[in-house]
Amino acid sequence: MQTCPCQSQQPYENCCQPYHEQSKQPKTAEQLMRSRYAAYVLQQIDYIIKTTVPAQQALLDKTSITQWSYNAQWLGLTVHQHITNIRPHHAQVAFTVYFMEHGKMLQHDELSAFVQISGNWYFIDPTVPLPSMKSTCFCGSGRKFKACCGQFFK
Repeated sequence: MQTCPCQSQQPYENCCQPYHEQSKQPKTAEQLMRSRYAAYVLQQIDYIIKTTVPAQQALLDKTSITQWSYNAQWLGLTVHQHITNIRPHHAQVAFTVYFMEHGKMLQHDELSAFVQISGNWYFIDPTVPLPSMKSTCFCGSGRKFKACCGQFFK
């Protein structure tokens, strides 16, 4: 029985595997973030793309994501904080990822933003172009990006 790479101390088959196989959806932004980390460890690139806001998926550089996933030696994940209920459908997760790349130990600290669309949680990727602050938000809320998902990127 393999322990899940997301650091939950649960067996992979009872933790992130159902998300990766799409037989179950994460119920929280933290579960989604942990499952995305596990997907990087296990080179499940399609899952990483699929769990990014749908309007951003075509903008992702699949080759770069794949290279990072395969070239990094993933050492661990620490979740510092899960901030829920930021407005009705938003959450944030503060975390640190530890990895080795080119023989050097590194860490990546992040405060990620997530949005729930049609009952499913998605990662909002700040590394690809975001809508202008005055355009309609890509999450489908009907509000301006500035007043919705854009609140995390000012």
